[in-house]
Amino acid sequence: MSDGDDDTTALSPESLDERLTEAEEALEAAETEADLDDVEATLDDIDADIDAADLPEADDEDDEDPAEELSSRLSDLRDDLEDQRGPYAEDAVSELEDATSTISDTRWTEQGEGEIVEVVEAFVEDFNDVLDASVTLEGKGADALNSAIDDAIEAIEAASLDADEDAETIADLLDVADNLTAGLDDSQEWDDLETREKLQAQGFYDVLGHYKDYPPELSALKEHEKRGNVDMIALAFDSFQSDFMEEYCIEAFTRMNDDAAFDAVEPQAKRRDKGAIKAIGKMAAEDGIEMLVDYVDSDNDPALQKVVFKALGEIGSEETTQPIADKLVTENENVRSAAARSLGLLGDTRAVDPLTDVLADDDADSVRASAAWALRQIGTQTALEAAAEYTDDRSYIVQREAELAAEFLGDDVEAEATV
Repeated sequence: MSDGDDDTTALSPESLDERLTEAEEALEAAETEADLDDVEATLDDIDADIDAADLPEADDEDDEDPAEELSSRLSDLRDDLEDQRGPYAEDAVSELEDATSTISDTRWTEQGEGEIVEVVEAFVEDFNDVLDASVTLEGKGADALNSAIDDAIEAIEAASLDADEDAETIADLLDVADNLTAGLDDSQEWDDLETREKLQAQGFYDVLGHYKDYPPELSALKEHEKRGNVDMIALAFDSFQSDFMEEYCIEAFTRMNDDAAFDAVEPQAKRRDKGAIKAIGKMAAEDGIEMLVDYVDSDNDPALQKVVFKALGEIGSEETTQPIADKLVTENENVRSAAARSLGLLGDTRAVDPLTDVLADDDADSVRASAAWALRQIGTQTALEAAAEYTDDRSYIVQREAELAAEFLGDDVEAEATV
């Protein structure tokens, strides 16, 4: 750049935005780590130029500040860049080091001690196949198990695997390491036994009589559901650290449709437990509305907001329409999308106008598609017509929702014509 005017032109919002677009295209085309390094260098240059540029301020309070908008886009590209990197051999090493800590730091039951030996034996066999190594397991104690894993770590480091040339081998090593971690997670710890002993003391297993399958937890849960023992389902829900068991308990609470089920999960919901909140939604417990509405503004926890919005939508009280509609303009696009879908579940016609605005103006196509879906669920003539206007939309997911709305409108028109 030869003079100040050239500097100003080169560092305008438009030119910087164009350079970001070029960097995005280069990122999409990148095939090697070297390509990604080049993109990162480009992003660093753009970052420095954004800081150096004398960019205009936003004309209006509500307008996006050019510097903030460019920095936000740059940040998104950096995140995409990191997602595209790897995997690396160091990732497998890190997971194996965590595995040795698990073996050393965990108090295993007698059964668990046998299980982790089998898990490490399987790991050693699979590892040697992947890396053509000769790691051996000599002994069954924790020290011997960790020694074998340490030997595997040394073998990985000695192989000097390249992220590009050895990508397939690295991916296989990560699979082997993942299997080791999963096997250790599934092995019986002393804490597992304590949980079962606690349940046994409270009569959880008594419904099974003298003969029990192993493990008996699911059989006991099913029997308690048959007998309507909500308190025992609640005990299991509170005790088992298992996604599967939690999901089964939620489904059982829903099928039982018992007021006592809400009382059972309410304490955990008050601690913002997402599984408990999901259960309240599934059982359509109106007693939970006031509590859940208090969580709508939890902007520091988008995952909680999404679960809360869905639960409120499933409960179906129109008094929650306005608090959820207010979140259609929040910063997080996933939260905006969840809010739109919740309004669709609620079916309140007052949401048609704000959903129509989202469909027209939101920057994220995923949010716009959720708004179109919600309008279809509300299903009034006005709502369907608003969604059907976008059959030629730039986004396929929006276009598909619009086409479904248009098809429904067409069916209605034909039915009226027949009458």
